[in-house]
Amino acid sequence: MLTDTAVLSLRGISKHFGAVAALTDVDLDVSAGQVVAVVGDNGAGKSTLVKVLAGVHRPDTGTVMFADEAVTIDSPAAAHSLGIATVFQDLALCENLNVVENLFLGRELRRGRLDEVAMETRSWELLRQLSAKIPTVRIPVASLSGGQRQTVAIARSLLGDPKIIILDEPTAALGVEQTAEVLNLIERLRERGLGVIMVSHNMEDVRAVADRIVVLRLGRNNGVFDAADVTTETLVAAITGATDNVATRRARERKAT
Repeated sequence: MLTDTAVLSLRGISKHFGAVAALTDVDLDVSAGQVVAVVGDNGAGKSTLVKVLAGVHRPDTGTVMFADEAVTIDSPAAAHSLGIATVFQDLALCENLNVVENLFLGRELRRGRLDEVAMETRSWELLRQLSAKIPTVRIPVASLSGGQRQTVAIARSLLGDPKIIILDEPTAALGVEQTAEVLNLIERLRERGLGVIMVSHNMEDVRAVADRIVVLRLGRNNGVFDAADVTTETLVAAITGATDNVATRRARERKAT
């Protein structure tokens, strides 16, 4: 369901914190049904970019276009109303609550009193859309694996019917099986026609699901690559700013043999 028209476009986004330039003239485009990975070293500006899109930080300069209209994202509520959902790395789940309670926390369905049946039915609908592997929606989140917790957090983000979902380090600290589970979730989001921004340090995970890879370095754009064609050594060079590194040396050695 990939389209050529960008749902979300950033142009010239800059953000300063005092004398520190966290972002400088950053551009980014995300289309429906497309996974765009944003990569970069620590301090590259990835977290600031996520928070700008989530409405936590307002950019100092630049333009944000959403569905071909110039918009202002000056609060998390503004981001949500536009159709931008963010799943932060900490997931913000309440471990003592079950899956249904986490999904509807703060936006419970009521018919005079809590409509437990409607919330459970809707929870299963969301989880089925993601092909989730969760045995029961009444299980406490504390009993779930890391991959299952990501599933709950992503399912919660779908309640607002977003057009763009931002995933901040979705596979961090996960094992091989749980990582595969999360990457499958990202595929499901793409199949549903959502635009996905995936922020990650893991190049293997990025190359497994991304359509395009945007590299940030020192708060600036430092390359946009087709994930199907770009080499690891090219990505490492763009991230580090150094063309002489272990990845490029090994690539040269492979070509020489």
